[in-house]
Amino acid sequence: MAVINKLSINQFRNLECQYITPSKGINLFIGNNAQGKTNLIEAIYYLGHNRSFKTKSIKEVIRFDHEVFQLNAQIGEDRVKLEKSKNKNTITINQQRINNTSQLSKILPIQIITPDKGFIVNGTPKIKRSYLDWGVFHVKQDSVKAFKSYNKVLKNINTLLINNKVDELNFWFLELAKSAAQINQNRIHYLQQLKQTVFSNQLNLLSELIDPLDNFNYQFSSGWPKEVDETSKQSIYQYLCKNKGALLRVKHLNYGSHKANISFSLNDKKECFLSRGEQKTLSIIFWLTQVLLLVNLETNPIVLIDDISSELDSKKINIVLQYLKTLKVQTFMTDIGHNLSIINSINPTIFQIDNGTIKLMD
Repeated sequence: MAVINKLSINQFRNLECQYITPSKGINLFIGNNAQGKTNLIEAIYYLGHNRSFKTKSIKEVIRFDHEVFQLNAQIGEDRVKLEKSKNKNTITINQQRINNTSQLSKILPIQIITPDKGFIVNGTPKIKRSYLDWGVFHVKQDSVKAFKSYNKVLKNINTLLINNKVDELNFWFLELAKSAAQINQNRIHYLQQLKQTVFSNQLNLLSELIDPLDNFNYQFSSGWPKEVDETSKQSIYQYLCKNKGALLRVKHLNYGSHKANISFSLNDKKECFLSRGEQKTLSIIFWLTQVLLLVNLETNPIVLIDDISSELDSKKINIVLQYLKTLKVQTFMTDIGHNLSIINSINPTIFQIDNGTIKLMD
């Protein structure tokens, strides 16, 4: 079970030197606009992912007129430190330097919902794969090997196709087929687990968000053509060899696990025809289902919620927060519109953020 017991943030955007001791339950951060609420959420996300959900530029993250930012956290018995500059990235766990971000994510599984990161229903395939593969990793952590291998081999294949080097392709096609089959098997198995979770009694509370909930469905597209058995390395390999000529013409691999997608529907209506409100609500249900599945597997994630009041009405916000409270996962969330009835019902630990300064409220 992941719990941040202590958190120190230094020179991260407008958070200059801040230290907090959050509760194990729901932590609410309130304040006016542009005071640092989203920056706090971004810092915690960075600590678990070694990247931002808002930008790829390190310059935007480091506080103005500084060269480096530093994040420290006590997570259970583990001490995690991340220090990053424009030229250097240092991650240590219990004072031991690590080079693998997956080790960081294992200790600090973080699930986030924010307008900046986007919603999965009717979102881009990239966003969908991001949410899907986050869950796959935390359910089956050795899956990271297949992803790393696939990405490395894909890069090699595309280089060979660009340079018209035919002789070496068959070897790399077989290597890609091995990784792709494993990735597809892991993704399909994970989605089956999610569907079983959706239809369990544990999601009854969320039926108030969408009624009836059992008409919410999603289908996985592996990124491979229909004639390919995506779980068979032999089928994938044979297809690649058969279509070698076409690939040499387009100069890149235009299908595969890196093109996977999920298609959502409600009452047999495709996601693109759903209202924006339905898309938001179903995204949150899918997101909460992932959190519930991990809780059932005793891998309680840390939940980040930024500016949920801009996406849901008070009734739905209350349902989501009550559900998180029931799951007993540590939650960090920003201002929910100062709705005191909701705040009182979840009994959070409340912090005030004013111009980058975070203070616990009495």
